[in-house]
Amino acid sequence: MTRPPTLTGTEPPAALRGPEFDVKRSVDLLFKGVEAFMALLLVAMVVMVLGNVILRYGFDTGISASEELSRTAFVWLTFIGAVVATREGTHLGVDSLLRRLSRKGQLAMVFVSETIVLICCVLMFQGTWLQHAVNASTASLITGMPVIWLFGILYVTSAGMIVLILHKLWRIATGQASDKDIFGASHDHPEGDAL
Repeated sequence: MTRPPTLTGTEPPAALRGPEFDVKRSVDLLFKGVEAFMALLLVAMVVMVLGNVILRYGFDTGISASEELSRTAFVWLTFIGAVVATREGTHLGVDSLLRRLSRKGQLAMVFVSETIVLICCVLMFQGTWLQHAVNASTASLITGMPVIWLFGILYVTSAGMIVLILHKLWRIATGQASDKDIFGASHDHPEGDAL
C-alpha cells in the first residue's frame, strides 16, 4: 500500500501512522531537547568565562567557581555532542576505501567498525561504573561538588551511543541499512567533497 503525499511531504496522514512513526517522532523530539540543552551549556560557558574576565580585568576580582563550572560544562557539551554526532553520522571518518567496495563489503566493514565502537562504549560505561564510588566521594577543589558530576556524563554518552550503535547494527543485519548508515553525513557527497 502506498502512502498518499501530504502537504509537507514528510508526515503521513494520521490514519497511516504506525508505532514506528511515533517512536521516530519521540526520538526526534528528544534530540531537539538535547540540542537545546547543549546550547544552554554553551551560553552558560560564555557567560561564566566572559563574566570572570570582565570581573578580573575591570574590577580586580573574580568568581573562582566559574572556571571549574565552565570546564565541567565544556566536558558535558563535548560528550553529549558525541551522542548527537553518532546519531547524525557526523563523526570524522575516512571512507575512500569503503566507497571502492561492493555494497556487501561496505556493510561488512561498517558492521565491524560499529562493533568495535560498541565494545569501546561498553568499556567506557564499565570503567565509569567501576570508578563511580571514588568519583562520588571525591570533592572538586573549588566548588566542593563530587567529581561524579564531571565524570558521570560518561554514563549518558556511552549508554546513548550503545543504543544508537545497536540500532544501526540491527538495521545492517536486517537489510534495512541506507547510504546514511554506511557513509554517515557524507552520503550527500558521493566523491567525498568537503562540506
